[in-house]
Amino acid sequence: MGVPTMSLVFILLAVMLQQMIQASQEPACHMNDLTALKGCTKCLEQDIGGWNWSSSNCCSFTGITCDNSSVIYGRVVGLELGNKRLTGTICESLVGLEQFRILNLSLNSLHGKIPANLFRFRNLEVLDLSNNYLVGPLPSAIHLPSIKYLDLSKNYFSSFISMQFCTSSSHIQYLDLARNFFGEGSIYLENCTSLQYVFLNGNVTDGIGNLSNLVELNISLNDFSGSLPDVFGRLRKLESFSASSNRLTGLLPASLVNSAPLLRIDLHNNSLDGPIRINCSAMAQVTSLHLGSNNFQGPVPASLSSCQSLTVLHLARNKLGGVVPFEFRNLHALEFLSLGNTSINNISTALDILQHCKNLTILDLGLNFYQEEMPSNVNLQFTSLTALIIPFCHLRGSLPIWLSSSKMLQLLDLSWNSLGGSLPSRIGKFEYLFYLDLSNNSFSGEIPESLTGLENLVHKTALLKESCEHISLIKSKEQGRPRLVYDNICNFPPTIDLSHNKFTGPIWPSFGNLKNLHVLNLEENNLSGSIPDSISGMTSLEVLDLSCNNLSGEIPYSLVHLSFLSVFNVSYNRLYGDTPSGGQFMTFPDSSFDGNQALCPRLVAPCQRKQIHPVVSPGSIPSWMGKFEYLFYLDLSNNSFSGEITKCISLVKSKEQGKPRLAYNDVWSFPPTIGLSDNKFTGPIWPSFGKLKNLHVLSLEENNLSRSILDSISGMTSLEVLDLSPNNFSGDIPHSLVHLSFLSVFNVSYNRLYGKTPSEGQFMTFLKQALKGTRLLS
Repeated sequence: MGVPTMSLVFILLAVMLQQMIQASQEPACHMNDLTALKGCTKCLEQDIGGWNWSSSNCCSFTGITCDNSSVIYGRVVGLELGNKRLTGTICESLVGLEQFRILNLSLNSLHGKIPANLFRFRNLEVLDLSNNYLVGPLPSAIHLPSIKYLDLSKNYFSSFISMQFCTSSSHIQYLDLARNFFGEGSIYLENCTSLQYVFLNGNVTDGIGNLSNLVELNISLNDFSGSLPDVFGRLRKLESFSASSNRLTGLLPASLVNSAPLLRIDLHNNSLDGPIRINCSAMAQVTSLHLGSNNFQGPVPASLSSCQSLTVLHLARNKLGGVVPFEFRNLHALEFLSLGNTSINNISTALDILQHCKNLTILDLGLNFYQEEMPSNVNLQFTSLTALIIPFCHLRGSLPIWLSSSKMLQLLDLSWNSLGGSLPSRIGKFEYLFYLDLSNNSFSGEIPESLTGLENLVHKTALLKESCEHISLIKSKEQGRPRLVYDNICNFPPTIDLSHNKFTGPIWPSFGNLKNLHVLNLEENNLSGSIPDSISGMTSLEVLDLSCNNLSGEIPYSLVHLSFLSVFNVSYNRLYGDTPSGGQFMTFPDSSFDGNQALCPRLVAPCQRKQIHPVVSPGSIPSWMGKFEYLFYLDLSNNSFSGEITKCISLVKSKEQGKPRLAYNDVWSFPPTIGLSDNKFTGPIWPSFGKLKNLHVLSLEENNLSRSILDSISGMTSLEVLDLSPNNFSGDIPHSLVHLSFLSVFNVSYNRLYGKTPSEGQFMTFLKQALKGTRLLS
């Protein structure tokens, strides 16, 4: 037994000795490769973590792969340094890596031009330089005979790949050139017949129809104009086509709407028109249709109900009209439906039909059903719903009881309606709710204390995840601060927004339990009492707006511990005492505290508890201008007033006074008016202007007002004259303004507006001079 054991020991020792000798004799990588890598680092502005130059074993460096087939040395075949926070340029020395097969430098901050010889590697199969700051024209001669994957997207390249690319790189299967600055021109890819996935920046020719192996084609976010080529009948493997955010016009090509293999079509944000004629008999497998933000006309097509595999249907912001087709009740696979701003009517019928879509999780019907009644049918059942979005409809009624059946609800937006009454305590029973927007309604009474026990805002039990990958919604807020835009419904911050209502009573101390809440907006109500010290328990809070209420007492000093708080507003209350000056309070502007008579400013001696009269900045309009209960005619035009228009304006509470006339025989014939033209006002138009339902004339011409024209203007249902000319407004004209049926004078000339001009309602009567000096398309 002893001899075999000793023999085994000697054998093991011999093997170990041989490995030690071999390791000491051979370098880990070829000397040429080591030299090339050292040269590469000289062009970078920092060291690469995991690269140790005291060793010649470069094959062990972070991100390096070697081919160890040689018994003498290994050759570097892969350099993968994606998302390593690299800065600097790409060095010519990389050309020394002769056996390169993979180069990935994506998601860094590299800049400058790419060495032309980098596009001459004979063995290179994968080249990914995406998400950097690389510039300049691409080389006219690209010779990558082995390349299969090429991603140069999200850089600043200024010229296309040459027409010879497909000849010298015929094995290419994945090509991404999107998000560059190629300008006008065309990319010729008809000879790249191996291509399966294409993402382009540049015009596409009809030759794209030769790419018979294409599985995915994405030409979004370019400046394409004209119509789509009718070549889809030849793309027999194409499963996904996206051409969103271009300037495409015309009808949907016949070959596209009859393409059997297509699963996903995304054409949103173009100017395509005509009826939506998807042949569901041919396209039986289609799962996602995103046709929003176009000029499609006609009713919502009932034929779409035959696309039984549809999970996503986005038709928002088109000129459809009519009602939700009865046949939609058969869309049993449907998970996401957006019909917002399509001029459909009859919300009762719509909800009665859509409740049969048992898998429906996200429903957007906003900017429709103008001034209809919110259905109160207790038998409505939306058991799978996670997001319900019906804002800007001016719906009447109360919070519907049928919402109680939506136990999975995570996001509820019923803002900018005319809903009233008190909020029921059941609003706090939604276990998964994290986003609640009931702003700009007429809810009254106390805020239900049950709202402070929302499970998802106390313990974070769930966050919205359905449909995040393939759909995006925008939620914008114009409330005296920069626009909050959420590109994706999943990015909505945990929010409670009850602003611009008629709530009374206190702010409950138990609000402090909502540790996961990011935004609390209670602005413009009639809340009273003190600000609870317990608010400091809302440790994730980023926005707290309590302005324009009747709150009294001091600002709790404990709020300085809210380290994420970036927006804070308690203006126009009855607060007093010292303003906290620690933490985030050092960053808030003085306007956050305006209109509190006895509130001491920061960085001064402590308050001597006495009444301090409000100070009005020279040239500005004081907030008390909005306190005249019976004022219906205000003309301050042709002065030198400056600053923002007072936020808490509540003018024009009188009943309608008749249509405006050019001459008024007595004061009672004056039309309800706000005339602030020819001054020096800055800032936005406040959302609360939309509450002036009895206002006939709004003249803000010749000022320096900015930001966008708000959808809420459509709430001024008696408006006859709207003049916003020479200002600095940007964005587009809200389509909802077509509902202003009395509007006879409209002028937005000489602003920075763009997009399409509404063409319905009174907008058919306005002269082109009303749009002069803008980039609006009439």
